[in-house]
Amino acid sequence: MTLQKTISPIDGSVYVERMLADAVAVENALNKAVVAQKEWRKTSLAERAAVCLKAVEYFLDNADEIGLELTWQMGRPVRYTANEIRKGFQERAKYMISVAETALSDVEVEEIPGFKRFIRRDPLGVVFVVAPWNYPYLTSVNSVIPAIMSGNAVILKHAQQTPLCAERYAAAFEYAGLPEGVFQYLHLSHEQVAQVIGDQRVDYVAFTGSVEGGHAVQQAINARFIVGGLELGGKDPAYVRADANLADAVENLVDGSFFNSGQSCCGIERIYVHKDIYKEFVAEFVKLTQTYKLGDPLDQETTLGPMVRTAAADFAKKQIDEAVAQGATALIDTDLFPSHQAGTPYFAPQVLVNVDHSMEIMTEETFAPVVGIMSVRDDNEAIRLMNDSQYGLTASIWTSDIDTALVLGEQVETGTFFMNRCDYLDPALAWTGVKNSGRGCTLSTIGYEALTRPKSFHLKINS
Repeated sequence: MTLQKTISPIDGSVYVERMLADAVAVENALNKAVVAQKEWRKTSLAERAAVCLKAVEYFLDNADEIGLELTWQMGRPVRYTANEIRKGFQERAKYMISVAETALSDVEVEEIPGFKRFIRRDPLGVVFVVAPWNYPYLTSVNSVIPAIMSGNAVILKHAQQTPLCAERYAAAFEYAGLPEGVFQYLHLSHEQVAQVIGDQRVDYVAFTGSVEGGHAVQQAINARFIVGGLELGGKDPAYVRADANLADAVENLVDGSFFNSGQSCCGIERIYVHKDIYKEFVAEFVKLTQTYKLGDPLDQETTLGPMVRTAAADFAKKQIDEAVAQGATALIDTDLFPSHQAGTPYFAPQVLVNVDHSMEIMTEETFAPVVGIMSVRDDNEAIRLMNDSQYGLTASIWTSDIDTALVLGEQVETGTFFMNRCDYLDPALAWTGVKNSGRGCTLSTIGYEALTRPKSFHLKINS
């Protein structure tokens, strides 16, 4: 058997060791899921909701402990990690539970005398969820809770960096009294993930991760007549118009760029600012960035923890160095951040100007606390540059004119369009991407559609 090690970015120590599942364990999990799902689908929505709400209760009761585990696993400052449970996780889980009845109800069609006709939403069967490390609970809850609410069984594979998150789900559902086999987790290698996806007992795959990972999942799916939801990368833009509330835009865009050390698929990676306010915006943006404290994430005063691994920090440095060599200017003196050290995951935030789209820093996902800022002449130039990307997950416009924002929003190629906010998922709205940011949808009532299949009932009533 193969040993999987989770290296903590805090100090490079081995924080978790787990054996990867062997072929027997995988076979048993798949068989158990199929059997359990056949009974679970017979339960009422009220029963499912009660179990899922009790599982959420477990997470809330243990939020501080779970938050500390999360800090050790992926490096986010401990002052923030418990909030992943208390805020986003709780909000999304409870919302998806609350709308399940509406989302899963029969679809009635027009009446025809002598007939009863309707469309029922049947569960798919076994849903395989492959979740990442950067927001391990927020990304997984989007699929796990609605899949179980829909009457499916779930097998969760979490990233090597955050294996304890999968185990926390198992503890929560055991606490809630979920029947055995309806939820399971497996620690797997990439090769094993492909084998599970290719297994006939898996009916749907929910994957969140890189574009490269999405291609691998798609390749594994291609041999079968199933689909997968793919939430992939982003290079999310913001446009600050001349009429924007400058202080509000700076505060939120700095946070959107650097929270979680920039390791967010919907974090801000490029900003376009109208030329009339460009200099003031950049000055205030740099000023606020310099107030961040990079250091030990176990310290309550730390606001910027290490990146997940040294290789990620090295990649970001490479992008910065290449941009500077091409004429960009780096505005943040890394000496202001004593914990910033080459060859470690501790990486200072950086703001680049004099950038353009010939530079990788403005076109390829960085996934680090780095942002490029460009001056633009007008709305047309801003929209052209926002759309000049292989990605399309979210985009934001900062303005006091909602009518203009709506007009511009129609032109932006993105899954979610924001005005005066960013880096947030509203569970009432569909979470989706365009272009290389993926396909499919989670959250909202629409998110239930991928987890069920329509079954038509056409009943002729004999008189």
